[in-house]
Parts: sequence; structure tokens; C-alpha cells
Amino acid sequence: MHEPSVDRTNVHKPIVIEVAGEPLGVVVREAGGYRFIAVKLPAFAIDGHTFESVETARIAASEVLRINGSDAA
Repeated sequence: MHEPSVDRTNVHKPIVIEVAGEPLGVVVREAGGYRFIAVKLPAFAIDGHTFESVETARIAASEVLRINGSDAA
């Protein structure tokens, strides 16, 4: 089966956001910044939020983990 050619020049790879060695989510680049996609339960509080930078997303994930506790992971 032949698959049609897909132009991936404008596709951005997700960046993993880890806190204390635990991956909590990924961010993907979009027009307004970086959209956070949660992969662990404590991070779902910020799932779908857009951040101005990867670092601000990491700080938010760290804060939400501190508030919700690591035992929810």
C-alpha cells in the first residue's frame, strides 16, 4: 500500500516535561505558545493550558505536583 506524501516541515515534536525525574506531560508548539498535554494524573489540572515557554510549563507542572502530591501519580 502506498501512503501519500505528508509535508512535515511545520510539525513540531512534543517536548517532555519532567519533574523530579517523572514525566508529567508534554508540550507542543502552537501559535500562542506551548500547549501542555498531561500524561500523569497530578498534571491533569493543567492539561490543555497554553504557556509562553517550555520553562513556564515545567514550573506549572512542578507546582501542580507539589499541590496535588506525588502519591496521585
